[in-house]
Amino acid sequence: MSSNACLQQVKRLFEAEKAGHTGSLDPLATGVLPLCFGEATKVSQFLLDSDKRYRTRVQLGVRTDTADVEGAVISERDASGITRADVEAALEGFRGEIEQLPPMYSALKHQGQPLYKLARAGREVERQARPVTVYELTLLDFDASAATVDLEIYCSKGTYVRTIADDLGEALGCGGHVLMLRRLQAGAFAESQCVTMERLQALKDEGGLAAIDAFLQGCDTAVATLPPVSLPVETAGFLKQGQAVMVRHLPLSGLVRLYEENEFIGIGTILEDGRVAPKRLMCN
Repeated sequence: MSSNACLQQVKRLFEAEKAGHTGSLDPLATGVLPLCFGEATKVSQFLLDSDKRYRTRVQLGVRTDTADVEGAVISERDASGITRADVEAALEGFRGEIEQLPPMYSALKHQGQPLYKLARAGREVERQARPVTVYELTLLDFDASAATVDLEIYCSKGTYVRTIADDLGEALGCGGHVLMLRRLQAGAFAESQCVTMERLQALKDEGGLAAIDAFLQGCDTAVATLPPVSLPVETAGFLKQGQAVMVRHLPLSGLVRLYEENEFIGIGTILEDGRVAPKRLMCN
């Protein structure tokens, strides 16, 4: 099921008028997909910009045009001599701040066209390498007989796990592609908090909307990693009119969660003069 198909099915279940997902998963991928309804769609961009955690299995010895198992094979090389120590050494080059060349089979656009559409038409266009950060890259397992590598990756937005798999294969001199990909975490949301489509449907059938509404979380959950700022009613009134305001004990910079009497009212940004200005407000 595609990310959009999932969104549309859950939107119907919740009988929501407005809904959005927070970044498509690759067709091959499974795992965490936060969905936003109503006013919560205003915070979806902050989830798009959030860090992600993945588990993946890489097949060494075979390179594909999509860098995953669904693509066409473009080269095969012997990987029988690769050792766990070789993999560990190669992985060191993918930790920290790195440059990645986005794959042609991606949703990035070139002159208004998604790259994957151009790729399917047999066209390849020049792409610019982009900086991304890999905070953690852990070798979970190496199977020499099958030439597979299991990894857990915690990374910044815009990181392509397929590109890591392809580049790792090239670093090892044998090629590689993604066999399996699962998103374990997206921003503040982890796999343990997820509910399956099947369970949602069953609960809706049994208990109606009330049964599934229990899974809905406050909009501020999506930006729980941002520092909270509590505003007095009068100050909040000025801010909701679009004015920057002065509040005690503000962070020095960055984005913050804004509250008026414990009610989440939106996202603010700290200005150079120490005031907080509205960036994305919820409706009253």
